[in-house]
Amino acid sequence: MSTTPLSFMPVSAMDVPRFAGIPTFMRLRHVPLTSPDISQVDIGLVGVPWDTGTTNRPGARHGPRQLRDQSTMIRAQHPVSGITPFAMRNCADLGDCPVNPADTMDTLQRVEDYFSALSAAGVIPLTGGGDHLITLPILRGLVKKEPVGLIQFDAHTDLFDSYFNGCKFTHGTPFRRAIEEGLVDPKRMIQIGIRGTRGGDDVEWGLEQGIRIVTIEELYDTGHDAIMQEARDIVGDAPTYITFDIDSIDPSFAPGTGTPEIGGFTTFEAQRMVRKLQGLNLVGADLVEVSPPFDASGGTAWVGASMMFELLCLFCEAPS
Repeated sequence: MSTTPLSFMPVSAMDVPRFAGIPTFMRLRHVPLTSPDISQVDIGLVGVPWDTGTTNRPGARHGPRQLRDQSTMIRAQHPVSGITPFAMRNCADLGDCPVNPADTMDTLQRVEDYFSALSAAGVIPLTGGGDHLITLPILRGLVKKEPVGLIQFDAHTDLFDSYFNGCKFTHGTPFRRAIEEGLVDPKRMIQIGIRGTRGGDDVEWGLEQGIRIVTIEELYDTGHDAIMQEARDIVGDAPTYITFDIDSIDPSFAPGTGTPEIGGFTTFEAQRMVRKLQGLNLVGADLVEVSPPFDASGGTAWVGASMMFELLCLFCEAPS
């Protein structure tokens, strides 16, 4: 457990109102990757403001900024576990990863290089997107040896082969590419909350690779606790990555996303499921597909920021 220097603690709302000051993730200190202080950071919160992988409704490029703004409401202690992540680990907002909104391939390389450098610095990343394609270059940057396990909360599999006559890199293809590139072990991968109308071979291909695909119907029929125990069993003790698409949550709770699907789980159910993952061997996590233009109120971003806090707490040991 880190002994957290005072300079790494978030700004207190008792000293500065939550609506004041420069917004950072959870009011944390801003420490760029190039700063000498990066050597002191345990967990880095990073924005990837990019959505050129989107195939329908854009806007997730604006997600990190609104997530930061809404995250000023996050307080210090988890209400159930009692975990106080900012006192247990040196956490910082590293700013935004470099992107190129006019060039997909250039952005994929920029994101990979950034997360490779971040990993080399010994920092565990918690990322706010951005569309779901960003997970692919993040994994490229983090995974240098054996493929990792993956727990994916999502309405969609994102296992399609291509879009628009051969485009291999969209927010509907990242996990097919990740498996093909040896970044993710499909037999240590589970997708939770899959639903909506279908078209294509994504589900069939995923099942052939050994991915455990849990539809929303099975989640409710079997029970959330049983499915989360199965998720733990599937990934085991080996390195694992968690990716949380905001569209896994029902759009009545989180309408600000590019590809909403009705019939999802509630925000409370999402919190409970993530809390069941405490103690896993995590190499990183992300929260993606918050699209502010479709929820100017900021409600969806508040859901996203709250789920980022749940993910952050997973990186910390429970208090003794």
